Amino acid sequence: MSEFDNQFMRRAIELAEEGVASNVGGPFGAIVVYQNKIIGEGCNRVTSANDPTAHAEVVAIRQACTHLSHFQLHDCSIYTSCEPCPMCLGAIYWARPSRVYFGCTHADAAASGFDDHFIYDELQRDIAERSIPMENLLRSEALRVFELWKNKSDRKEY
Repeated sequence: MSEFDNQFMRRAIELAEEGVASNVGGPFGAIVVYQNKIIGEGCNRVTSANDPTAHAEVVAIRQACTHLSHFQLHDCSIYTSCEPCPMCLGAIYWARPSRVYFGCTHADAAASGFDDHFIYDELQRDIAERSIPMENLLRSEALRVFELWKNKSDRKEY
């Protein structure tokens, strides 16, 4: 770890503190760094934006992708005040940064009332056993879109 890493993590923690102080959402902050410069940052805004996806990591990733004019974060690092939840972890893997640093653990978050273990449990269950009913519907019609995608010569891969 470098002193830069410590400074960047402190900024993520500071964003979490600012979010708590301004009452915009939960106690989480995140930044995205490219070439030792912050290109995206955010704090949790779930309650103020009425958006369950407005987690700090997602807000920071969106801002960084806009900055880079690209949907992936190659050669970037993400610093987050807490270990990412399942949704943010998925977003991070889709964004493909080089590295992720986190402050608190998911156990620390659970001890503060932010327990997402039930989501990990749900992911392990068969679809028919999940707590939110899910049903496969019009699969053959929906599959046509994948055929269109596979046959599209000018598609942008990701």
